[in-house]
Amino acid sequence: MDAFTPIVILHAIAATYVLVLGPLQILRRRRDLAHRIVGVTWVAAMVVVCVSSFWIAPDGFSWLHALAIWTLLCMVFAIAGIRARNVPIHRGFMIGSYLGTLTAFAFAALIPSRLIPRLLVSQPLVAVGTLLGVAAIALVFHFSVVRVAGPARTRSRAAISPTA
Repeated sequence: MDAFTPIVILHAIAATYVLVLGPLQILRRRRDLAHRIVGVTWVAAMVVVCVSSFWIAPDGFSWLHALAIWTLLCMVFAIAGIRARNVPIHRGFMIGSYLGTLTAFAFAALIPSRLIPRLLVSQPLVAVGTLLGVAAIALVFHFSVVRVAGPARTRSRAAISPTA
């Protein structure tokens, strides 16, 4: 792959979103409406990253494609886990998916012949500007959702149920 095609750009933007929001979702203690809202967008971005990866490398199937398939399966297992109210299963598959994404990113960023290192050498302002722009949008989205739908805005069951 020698050029930044629209699919590569979509893949990179979604991957940046996933990488930025992952730690915020994992480290945030409250599991509330904000966690679900941001989580749904995170899973959607993860699906975009995985599916778009199949159109990036025309050379055929690689271990990165196997990782994409496994990550898609992990998303299914994580969602099924939380729907069954099995938080440890959900947490394990979500954290595992994030770690897999970090692994793929490290591979893409540290191999000199890949697009990320070449872009950093040829157009560092474009690379850093894009990274900072997507990260800023993701962070503003996250903190806006947490502010509006976070724990301070969530009423407890005791406040909702009538007392006699």
